[in-house]
Amino acid sequence: MTVNDEEIELILLDAGEKMEGAVSHARREFSTVRTGRASSALFERLTVEAYGVEMKLQELASFSVPEARQLIVTPHDIANLDAIEKAIINSNMGLSPSNDGRIIRLSFPMLTEERRRDLAKVVGGMAEEAKQRVNGVRRSARKELEDLDGVSEDDVRGAETQLDALKDDFIGMIDAAQAQKEEELLEV
Repeated sequence: MTVNDEEIELILLDAGEKMEGAVSHARREFSTVRTGRASSALFERLTVEAYGVEMKLQELASFSVPEARQLIVTPHDIANLDAIEKAIINSNMGLSPSNDGRIIRLSFPMLTEERRRDLAKVVGGMAEEAKQRVNGVRRSARKELEDLDGVSEDDVRGAETQLDALKDDFIGMIDAAQAQKEEELLEV
């Protein structure tokens, strides 16, 4: 393997890692969209004022799903119960917590057909952003390949072909994750 081949390989590996990051980010984004089913993933970004600092809800409580449309939040420290309830109310997720002094019970109402379609559009927008990130990585890698000194045009073209195949694979992963999330959303 020549120095140029190694440089090309490094550019392709770096691009693949960045594209994988875009897909992972999209999947995390999709998991935060409410489907009408109880899921602790909805609370990944929710922060709670506890112990004088902002902390992630998932660090302060455990979650259980006794029924498909119900989630129970059990604080590790009962002193944080009211702060957790307040954070859930202020999250604008449309959930009404029920606090019994030990746990918080959340009931997930059925989503209307219109709301399901709106959320499917939101997921589509998230997928489009992820695809743009993948395409941006491809563009950057392609520029790096073209800027390499002492590399034949055939080698650059071959690397660009590999790069395009890589891009297509990751775009396919985004499309599959989007389709799965939309299916969950539209399922009654």
